Amino acid sequence: MSRITVHTPDTAPEKSRNELGALGQKFGKVLNIHGAMAHSPVVLQSYVALQQAIGDHGTFDTRTREAIALVVGNVNDCTYCQSAHTMGAKAAGHSEDQTISIRKGDVDFDAKLAALLELARQTTANKGAVEDSAWQAGIDAGWTDTELTELSTHVALNLFTNYFNHLVETDLDVPAAPGLLDGTIL
Repeated sequence: MSRITVHTPDTAPEKSRNELGALGQKFGKVLNIHGAMAHSPVVLQSYVALQQAIGDHGTFDTRTREAIALVVGNVNDCTYCQSAHTMGAKAAGHSEDQTISIRKGDVDFDAKLAALLELARQTTANKGAVEDSAWQAGIDAGWTDTELTELSTHVALNLFTNYFNHLVETDLDVPAAPGLLDGTIL
């Protein structure tokens, strides 16, 4: 059970209302994570600002961004993010089996994506450190230095949301990702 109440645009602090309302419109409802973030305008504004920077300047398509989010959520055991990003990844064109493979670290369906996701996995698991061979594999797969450095922003955004969910124990309000509740996968 969540440690804090989930706000609506009507109950949120004034400095969170506009952003929370916009997120509610974007997702068709106020997601529990966003309603919880609204408790602290700095939390919600930081989340929105990172999303905006990625939207304005990022080079990865939605399919790639969702795959990165799945990796980070898996490494951090974030049930909420794995579930939300499974939905997002499927909407972006990944099959459910691919979302499971991404979370497991077995991306045999796209070698270029696999190289990037290995960097995301190592970055997340090793506090930003990656093996030289993983960096080179990313370059060899066709990713640019710009893209590989951009990866740090995507990892940071997802670490932010994973840690937030762990901190407040966000209640799941989206379908659970396969294997999370019954322990059969991962």
